[in-house]
Amino acid sequence: MGKISPENQSIVVRFAGDSGDGVQLLGSQFAESTALAGSDFSTFPDFPAEIRAPVGTTFGVSAFQINLGARRISTAGDQPDVLVALNPAALKVNLPLLQKGALIVLNTDAFNDRNFAKAHIAADPRETGELDDYQVIEIGISTQTLEAVKPHGLSKSDAEQCKNFWALGAVLWMFGRDRKPIADWATQKFGKKASQALIGNIAALDAGHAFAETAELSAEIPQFVIGEAPMYSGEYRSITGAEALSLGLAAAGELADREIMFCGYPITPASSILHHLSKMGDLGVATFQAEDEIAACCAAIGASFAGAIGVTSSSGPGIALKTEAIGLGMSVELPLVIINSQRGGPSTGLPTKTEQSDLYQAIYGRNADAPLPVIAAAGPGDCFDTAIEATRIALRHMTPVFLLTDGYIANAAGPWALPNMDDFEPILHGAPPAPEEDSTARKKAIWKRDPSTHGRPWVVPGMEGLAHRVGGLEKDIETGDISYDADNHQAMSELRAKKIDAIAEFIPDQEVEQGAKKGPLAVVGWGSTHGAIWRAVNDARAQGFDVAQIHLRYMNPLPKNLGKLLASYDKVILPEMNMGQCATLLRDKLELKVIQLNKVSGQPFKVSEIVDSIKDHYPAAMKKAAE
Repeated sequence: MGKISPENQSIVVRFAGDSGDGVQLLGSQFAESTALAGSDFSTFPDFPAEIRAPVGTTFGVSAFQINLGARRISTAGDQPDVLVALNPAALKVNLPLLQKGALIVLNTDAFNDRNFAKAHIAADPRETGELDDYQVIEIGISTQTLEAVKPHGLSKSDAEQCKNFWALGAVLWMFGRDRKPIADWATQKFGKKASQALIGNIAALDAGHAFAETAELSAEIPQFVIGEAPMYSGEYRSITGAEALSLGLAAAGELADREIMFCGYPITPASSILHHLSKMGDLGVATFQAEDEIAACCAAIGASFAGAIGVTSSSGPGIALKTEAIGLGMSVELPLVIINSQRGGPSTGLPTKTEQSDLYQAIYGRNADAPLPVIAAAGPGDCFDTAIEATRIALRHMTPVFLLTDGYIANAAGPWALPNMDDFEPILHGAPPAPEEDSTARKKAIWKRDPSTHGRPWVVPGMEGLAHRVGGLEKDIETGDISYDADNHQAMSELRAKKIDAIAEFIPDQEVEQGAKKGPLAVVGWGSTHGAIWRAVNDARAQGFDVAQIHLRYMNPLPKNLGKLLASYDKVILPEMNMGQCATLLRDKLELKVIQLNKVSGQPFKVSEIVDSIKDHYPAAMKKAAE
């Protein structure tokens, strides 16, 4: 095949193998090498829910997809151009995803009758014609790995574990990547001592690279040349959504001059936030792993009561358990950031697959009238800014805030420009009132609200002459004492609603990301659909379709100008990974009719799915001219 140079295009690479093959490690290190090379990229880790499925089975297949190129990359790609399959099950599961002509690298050592039987493959696909439409490279990766590490005395099982590094070495050569950063990372991971694991993996990495370089002489393995992407000037690093959220929370603590207290309970895919924050003690972040979801939320409320910024996190099932405590946070009017890393449902559903199915839960899902602000992150890098914004809203209005992300955002990675923290305004909160001599006056003083935010002062234990009464029973609107008065409950219910409505006065007007502010068609999205919508609208506009993109961050309350803006388009398409929850919200709040494009497969949208919808719904009178 020789050298391929798609400097102005993108290449989609997918690694796949058994859950124990180190596929996620292989992919993440290749992503790091891509970041260092200056290409734009987006990743999609796709792994099973089973902790350890039987080896060689289709439901134990783990995959990692990366889209890289010299142009702006906004998704992990619709169809892989290159597939590295470490066993027959990986090939079977991923072959339907490939486009015709794709390059497939097979580990032929795993292609035997035993593994065919495990994957329920009747006959060797290399002999049935199933692979005729693809470029297939057969390599005995396991054999090559064992040979490479033999001089270093590893056991056969330990040597087998190095095959992901052998494959990584070969792929690094295919894309002209430097091995040294990978070797440096491995040295740091396994320790500076020359351990067998370190020596074996480095030997496998070098051997894979050398094999690919040698095989290229006979044109067996192609080499791709990907140029640097046009990016804004600055220093970049690769980051996942979970990492960006964690750094954003730490930054929010600095901006507010308050400690962050994160209280959580492990659940997929939210657990990684706890893992990252647990390493940030030097940044003023404390973490607490509670015995259950309810305790985690109540502990975070307790932290806010004590003057820290309480944060809790979970996925849909865990948020359901936290619901009463979230209502308590609203009732006692304390700041609380609640992160929901959404996953497939209902119930335990699809723990490792992505979905946007908890919007109803965030906006409506509490007993009684309990309105709360809800914002959504659009991608991995955006999580940093969204974490800061969620904290700002929580402290400014003294309320719990929902921050929605999902499994795709949490695990996916992309390049992130390191921010200048001088560009962020300090996060302000209600100053405590001066102590009063009279006890009744003291009670009234601590409930004296900011007339623009309706937030009360943040009174914490130890403030002389002041006290903040907590508890789930209704409070007197002036003193905070328990009250069963009917008129008071009416007034408090209206006040809580007014507090959330007031947030709309502080958030920016909704902008149009691509296209005009009025026209025949707009594609509206929220959350992780951003990348797929951006590329789809960009492609459709290049084909002559007058289509706009509008992406929502503020879900409750909605931006003040949103209704007027969306009414200026003849049609509005709304792609979302649920059965129409944001569509219901827009009908509820804006009386707006939208065209739903719903997907609940556990996989993110393909660009082609949105482009097809744009063409299907584009006004017929204008469609002919566009085409």
